[in-house]
Amino acid sequence: MTDLPAGQEPARPVRLLVCDDHAVVRAGLLALLGSEPGIEVVGQAGTGEEALALAARLTPDVVLMDLQLGAGIDGVETTRRLTASHGAPHVLVLTTYDTDADITRAIEAGATGYLLKAERPEELFAAIHAAAQGRTTLSPPVASRVMANLRAPRPTLTDREHDILAQLARGLGNRDIARALFISEATVKTHLGRIYDKLGVDTRAGAVAVAKERRLLS
Repeated sequence: MTDLPAGQEPARPVRLLVCDDHAVVRAGLLALLGSEPGIEVVGQAGTGEEALALAARLTPDVVLMDLQLGAGIDGVETTRRLTASHGAPHVLVLTTYDTDADITRAIEAGATGYLLKAERPEELFAAIHAAAQGRTTLSPPVASRVMANLRAPRPTLTDREHDILAQLARGLGNRDIARALFISEATVKTHLGRIYDKLGVDTRAGAVAVAKERRLLS
């Protein structure tokens, strides 16, 4: 160990909370992170609700967050609530999902970084330390997708598609959208399919997230 200058205290380890709904994955992460002296795992959670409760009690510096958490709130909603809380920790997403919609939703929810589970341990350690300092880390494939989206031409939606997208952002289902716009449900489904294609998504939440990111909603 290198001697520190007189009067200088050793750096405090990053206090980390791990949230993943797979017990085997959590065990593997805890074993891996235990080998890094600059990181102290202060807790583990299997659900979003458990992560919120533990974060409030343990005050970690960083929460390592999976996106898919099974029953209950997902990783994106958990991230949103964590980053809006008093003394909010930084959230580093660690997931297998790298779709445009997942990345957009996580970043909009306040995630500091977005890492894929295929990354090497050294990259994970570095990303955790970066997150603790509020610095953004993105896996190379994620960074490439973000840059591609920024460079992509803004999708052109018809007036009707804008109308439907606006109703979608309000959380309305197909039947309610049809009633609000005085069209059939079949027409709504047709337009939704075209909206999904233009935005490069396959879910309602993804369409709204990308639309907000690209400022397609007034």
